[in-house]
Amino acid sequence: MSSPISTYIAKQDQPQQEVLQKIRELIQGLLPEAEERMSYGVPSFRLDGKSILYAAFKNHIGLYPEPEVIELFQEELANYETAKGTIKFPLDKPIPYDLITRIVKQKYDKN
Repeated sequence: MSSPISTYIAKQDQPQQEVLQKIRELIQGLLPEAEERMSYGVPSFRLDGKSILYAAFKNHIGLYPEPEVIELFQEELANYETAKGTIKFPLDKPIPYDLITRIVKQKYDKN
């Protein structure tokens, strides 16, 4: 039986499906002890009372690490659209997996 996360990812078009799977594997590798679940209708990881969510959209992938984390990476995120707790990675540009790794590590103090 497939998980709700796998089902969510499988329903997406390409390249969203591929990017979501890479983000999922990246976070699983960084946070193997985290609980993976659906939250607000999108995939998330929860650990130590903190959650990070990610989602597919037509033209971008959304990452939701919370406002405090976004502020810490404000300079590196200058080329991306951000909102209070959201980072939008456009699908017509390379996805910065190294930056996503550092964001996840920062959020969970895994540096």
